[in-house]
Amino acid sequence: MTTVDEVEATLGKPPSKVMLKQISTLDEGCRTILAHSPLAGFGYRDADGVGRTTFIGGTPGFVRPHSPTRISFTLPDGEAHGPVSFVFLLPGVGETLRVNGSVAERKGAETFVDVTEAFVHCAQAVIRSRLWQPPGPPPQAPEVQGDGPLRGPGIADFVAAAQFLALSTWDDVGGSDTSPRGDQPTVARILDGRTLVIADRKGNKRTDSLHNLVRDDRISLAALVPGRTGVLHVSGRGAITDDPELLATMALRGTPPHAALVIDVDRAEVTASDAVARSRVWTAATHLDRGTAPDLMVVAGDHLAANLAKGDNGLAARLLKGVARIPGIGRLLRRVMNRAYGSGLRKEGYDDLEVDSRRTGPSDGPGAATPLREVRIAEVRRETPSAVTLVLEDVERPRSFDFRPGQFFTLVAYVDGRPVRRAYSASSAPGAARLEVTVKRVDEGRFSTHVHTLRAGDRLSLRGPSGSFHTDPAAAHDVVMVAAGSGVTPMMSMIRTLLAAPSGGRISLLCSNRGEEEAIFADDLLRLEEENPERLSVTHVLTWARGRLDAAGVRDWLAGLRSPRDARYYLCGPEALVDVVRGVLTGLGVPDDHVHHERYTSGADTTATTTAPQGMVVLDGAHDVGTAVVEPGQTLLDAGLAAGLPMPYSCTVGNCGDCMVRLREGEVAMNGPNCLTPRQKADGFVLTCVGCPLSKVTLDIAEP
Repeated sequence: MTTVDEVEATLGKPPSKVMLKQISTLDEGCRTILAHSPLAGFGYRDADGVGRTTFIGGTPGFVRPHSPTRISFTLPDGEAHGPVSFVFLLPGVGETLRVNGSVAERKGAETFVDVTEAFVHCAQAVIRSRLWQPPGPPPQAPEVQGDGPLRGPGIADFVAAAQFLALSTWDDVGGSDTSPRGDQPTVARILDGRTLVIADRKGNKRTDSLHNLVRDDRISLAALVPGRTGVLHVSGRGAITDDPELLATMALRGTPPHAALVIDVDRAEVTASDAVARSRVWTAATHLDRGTAPDLMVVAGDHLAANLAKGDNGLAARLLKGVARIPGIGRLLRRVMNRAYGSGLRKEGYDDLEVDSRRTGPSDGPGAATPLREVRIAEVRRETPSAVTLVLEDVERPRSFDFRPGQFFTLVAYVDGRPVRRAYSASSAPGAARLEVTVKRVDEGRFSTHVHTLRAGDRLSLRGPSGSFHTDPAAAHDVVMVAAGSGVTPMMSMIRTLLAAPSGGRISLLCSNRGEEEAIFADDLLRLEEENPERLSVTHVLTWARGRLDAAGVRDWLAGLRSPRDARYYLCGPEALVDVVRGVLTGLGVPDDHVHHERYTSGADTTATTTAPQGMVVLDGAHDVGTAVVEPGQTLLDAGLAAGLPMPYSCTVGNCGDCMVRLREGEVAMNGPNCLTPRQKADGFVLTCVGCPLSKVTLDIAEP
């Protein structure tokens, strides 16, 4: 088909009632949907005019409305130019919100869009795809014939499992459209190495994509597989066909689609999507309950009433608004629509589909990850030339930061458009509305270098608290501390908390630094020592003058303390120092359960990975928990959580060991250094939070 007349002769013209559900501004219902949507398909053209489709977002409300006709959002990779379009998803909900517009301006990574159209899309694409249902076992991908982009790593397997995609097209007068497509058993089929075909079944009858293609054949798409955080990106040239022979190959129970899109593919690749991973849309806990957000069919009814009121149908608009006010009418409308969806899908050959995707009650589901806490930097305080303290507070409603003194938090920031996570101990006392973490810049440290560029008002994400290294504020025994460099950070939290207690034992701190200028908290420690001479004593060791702290030096200092037998010892610093002090304490007969230690490490990037997705099977002893697919560069933990699997974890950066599991089959590369001991590695344990598979793997999450 090459003309609009040919398309409409086969598919019909868009009904006027359907077009009346479109509005030109974002009303309250649209803005509420934006506030709840964590993920959207986004179609745009790059600086070279090439059409692109991707998924953006990560958290509800990632798109910020500035007026009824202007929104903004962050596009981590690339730049959008000219006409753009969105399809907003609500986890667990069938209908979607489509928004079209054009790029107005860019300010840094923020893209501003002027809205020209908004309307609710029917639920059939989501229902067909079973988008929100638990994923089944991956199908066997057929062999791809001929050369071309579709023979790339992991693409055939992804296409065989993909049941949902966002499809972007453009017209010849500055318009763009991104629409949802869903189908069973797969939403697209590979005909050969450079040709993809998509069935065009009955939907909302707007046929925007088909009308656009006869004017401009450039097309792009982004496809999803439930449970995976990877996205298949495809771009090329599209054509519309009603060839009976081809349509017959896509028939369901003898009913073929009325048309198909044939795509000559220029580019195809599968990449890990941070937006999909952070949105956690495959986790049942994120699926919206009834009452959490407005029913999108009610929103569509409001749009219809608003447009009827503008014309000669004022009476119809008033009747529609009056009906909308009847108690319980929303639930009745939902039941009617679900019956209509079910009837229409059965006529197309579908069977055994769950029509109502919206959940009726809360569900934590397996593997429901603890959500990140969004925080704002209230103050940046310089401690030394290479260390700063970030004073953090909640972005929204202020809450206290509750933790045990000595524990750490995992900070998440976006560096060059990618999430980077590092663990830092709290240096403030628990229970306050502000949290202080102190970060020392590390040579070539990607995260610590980024932190030193942050200013008040910047935002971060926070997970935690984590870690078993902490003291008991209510204990009355003496406390002996040995720290080196930034290892003094958790000690500072302990000292502040212990000194605030009405009674307690004596606190002694041995603090090692290269020079005076690198002594973190030197002034604060001096002040606390002067204010509490009977309870706190601090000894500084400068290694540039006397060399590294050795066993003899530690033994001499401990001898001068004459600590009682019930004293508790806390050690934090590089592994070599911690081992030296532990050896001295063991020689002095200090019981092991009186000694607490934490070794700090700096994050490193995985040195080995694969370019193709890898399968992951998760066991719990003899019980089969489930499967997931780990995208290139993705960790085992991220893939498992994205698939809704009950993966154990805490810090997510390799420091705590809570995510340690046994590797039953396969090969895994891990970031280093990390907290695994040589014995644990030899026994076949891996850390999922810093582990990337080099092959298909089987993990056992049973208690190690």
